[in-house]
Amino acid sequence: MTASGFACSDRFVKALPPPAPRWSGFARYNFIGGHNDPTRIPAAALAEAAQTVLRRNGANLALYNSDGPQGFRGLRAFVVDKVAGRPGIACSVDDVLITSGSGQGLDLVNRLLVERGDTVLLEEFSYQGAISKLRRLGANVVPAPLDDDGLRTDALGRILDDLAHKGIVPKYIYTIPTIQNPTGSILTRERRQELIALSRKHGVPIFEDECYADLLWNADAPPSLYAMDPRQVIHIGSFSKTLAPALRLGYVVAHWDVMSRLVACKRESDSGTGALEQMVVAEYFSKEFGKHVGELTKVLGDKLDTMVDALAKEFGTAVEAWRPKGGIFLWIKLPDAIDVRKLIEPAAAAGIAFNPGPDWACEPAAATSHMRLCFALPSKDDIRMSAAKPIEPCVTCRASRWRKPSPGRKARSKVSCAREPYAHMSKVRRAQ
Repeated sequence: MTASGFACSDRFVKALPPPAPRWSGFARYNFIGGHNDPTRIPAAALAEAAQTVLRRNGANLALYNSDGPQGFRGLRAFVVDKVAGRPGIACSVDDVLITSGSGQGLDLVNRLLVERGDTVLLEEFSYQGAISKLRRLGANVVPAPLDDDGLRTDALGRILDDLAHKGIVPKYIYTIPTIQNPTGSILTRERRQELIALSRKHGVPIFEDECYADLLWNADAPPSLYAMDPRQVIHIGSFSKTLAPALRLGYVVAHWDVMSRLVACKRESDSGTGALEQMVVAEYFSKEFGKHVGELTKVLGDKLDTMVDALAKEFGTAVEAWRPKGGIFLWIKLPDAIDVRKLIEPAAAAGIAFNPGPDWACEPAAATSHMRLCFALPSKDDIRMSAAKPIEPCVTCRASRWRKPSPGRKARSKVSCAREPYAHMSKVRRAQ
């Protein structure tokens, strides 16, 4: 009998993540990840832009990094113009590095600053990719509390003082100040000033992730932290959320002392970000960015309204939701008795995929009853239909359903209505 499988799997290193299952396609009702609205992908315009740049610059595809290791100059120039707006960043093309998605930006900054055993500060609920990357590097992740206005700088100050008394200086403070992921909050100007002051006082740099900052419902958010003090901050952004995730384009903005090291790290890790994608995005966005983002945010706002209404209709007070101030995610809390990880399989059987809250928490136990729902990809009809589906937990627990109780049956957990944004956020804080 012929043996099957790889003969030398015993040679795999020990610290690998668990093996991935074979991909079986997307769920019918897909609320995971950072997908975008497929109706807002400007395919025809991108095809036209591709034709234009290939006629004009196609010969440059014979070269690695024809405009140097920091990326296509036209796209870097667009980033300079873009971040000069609401973020208020004054920089040059030499301060911009184009990356293969913002995820590569995270990897490069970690490569620059983090070694095994180092301490890093994150918001208590944060981007799963940032948390998992630091865990794999062997970093000590310390959570800082959030509330309606984002990172609580008063609590952060106490954490930094406590660490200083122990002789620990964190390598950086990672924050998503504008459309926080997953809560959707915006850090106030006053707190941004306080955060900068804490950074200076303790000598801890700030790693600012503004991947969702272009998707504001109201374009009146405070300036970016980098704009307030470029000497204390490393800034990353993305085109995945404003245009298309599959293009895998992000960027870093940093002082040359940092940028020169990031460029060196990137040159070690790859031979450059895809040139054609960079040229096409620069060609399209240099002419259409404002119009495109304006239309996209309107569509996303309508879908958010649909999701909030559907949750209120189907779940009533059994679900607490924090209405974001932009972006593509809704962060919700179910009754305390429900561990959402036990809903993953029965939800999948009903064709529903969601991100369980523990994956987005520095301390997973703080978010066992939370979910993150991406409302950008599904249609409004799919949002309504999925909310109406009953999902039975696959374990025996005190809460038999996650839909609202039948008439005459008392709800097990009284929480705020999904229509009331941020009303009781302080009630569900866990990490203090």
